[in-house]
Amino acid sequence: PFPSLLCGFLGAQVIKVESWAQLDAARRTPYARDNPDNSPAFNSINVNKLSVQLNLKEPKAVTLVHRLTAISDVVVENMRPGVMDRLGLGYQQLSRINSGIIMASISAAGSAGPESSYPGYAPAFNALSGLGHMTGYADGPPGELHDSLDARVGSTAAFAILSALFHRLRTGRGQLIDVSSRESITMACAEALMDYTMNGRVTHRRGNQEEAMSPHGCYRCEGEDAWLTVAVGNQQDWEGLCRATGHPEWMLDPRFADTLLRYTNRDALDGLLESWTQQHSPELAAVTLQGYGVAAAPSMSGRDLLKDPHLGARGVWQEVEHPIMGVQLVPGPPWRLSETPATIRSPGPLLGQQNHWTLVELLGEPPEQVEKWVEQGIVY
Repeated sequence: PFPSLLCGFLGAQVIKVESWAQLDAARRTPYARDNPDNSPAFNSINVNKLSVQLNLKEPKAVTLVHRLTAISDVVVENMRPGVMDRLGLGYQQLSRINSGIIMASISAAGSAGPESSYPGYAPAFNALSGLGHMTGYADGPPGELHDSLDARVGSTAAFAILSALFHRLRTGRGQLIDVSSRESITMACAEALMDYTMNGRVTHRRGNQEEAMSPHGCYRCEGEDAWLTVAVGNQQDWEGLCRATGHPEWMLDPRFADTLLRYTNRDALDGLLESWTQQHSPELAAVTLQGYGVAAAPSMSGRDLLKDPHLGARGVWQEVEHPIMGVQLVPGPPWRLSETPATIRSPGPLLGQQNHWTLVELLGEPPEQVEKWVEQGIVY
C-alpha cells in the first residue's frame, strides 16, 4: 500500500480494489478482531484512498477492473508473478485496454529469474538482500528487519511510478515497472559490495560500531530501557564531547589522541562514555551533547515519538476522523512542499465504502445493476 499512499499524499485519487475472500493483511491485525474496519494500521497506510469490493474470481468483476484501467493512469499490484495474468489483469492485457497505463508490479524477487516464483515477506527480503547478514552483533545471528523494509520497497516503487509518469508526459507511452523487493533492499548494501569487489573483504556484523568513527554507538542511560545514540565524526566533535561530559582530561589521554586510536581503544572509550550517560536521561544527555555540536539523540519508542515536541511542531502526527474508530492520529506526508503541499483529505476507507461511487458515479452503471451484482457475488 505504500507507493499509492505516497502518491495519494501528492493528490492522486487512489481506488483500492479489495476482496472479502482475501482481506488486506493490515485489515487482519489483532486490533481489528472481527471487524476489518477496526484496524488503526490499515487506516494509517490507506488515508486518502477509496475502496471498491470486487470478487475477482468472477469474470464480470475482472471486466469492471478493465473499465477502471481504461480511465486510470497507474495500476499497483503486489502479487506473486503470474497471478495477475491468470486473473486477466496482467500488463499485456491491461495495456491493450489503455496503451498509456503504467503498471507497478511489486514482488519478492522480481518477475524473472530462478527465484521469481518464491513468496516473501519483509524478513525474506532482509535475508536475501544481504542487509540482514550485516545487521546485528558480531557474536549473534543476522538481524531481522520488518515493516521498515516494506516501506523502503514502497518508496522505491513510488519513485519509479513518478519517473514513468514523467516519461509518459514526454512520449505518451505507458510501461511495466518490475519491482523486486529483494533488489530494492540490496541497494542499501552498496558499500559492502564495493568493499568486497575492491578488497576481497566480506562485511560482517559489528553491532553499532563504525570503522571510521569512535565513539559511535548506543549507550545505556538513566531509567528503564533508556538509550542514547552518539556519533563522533571528527576531532572537533571529540573535543566537544569531552567538554560536554565534563571530562576534558580525555582529550589528553594518549589512547584517544586521534580517530584511529579512539577506534582501536573503543571498548575503553565506550566504557567511559557510558559511565557518564548512565547518570542522565537520554533527553538531557542529548541536549547537553548537542549544545557542544555533538550528534546525539535518544533512542525513541512509539510513546516517545507521539510525545516528541519537535515532531509535534512539524505537524508529523495529524488527526483524522474515522467513522468506526473515531479520532485517530496518523503520520502525515513526509515532505513539506512550498507550492503544492501534500495533504491528508480523508481517513482510510471502510471495506467497499466507495462501491456505489466507483460503479455508479464513476463507471455509470445503474444502481439496480450493482444490486444484482451484489446478489450474484460479483460485488461484495
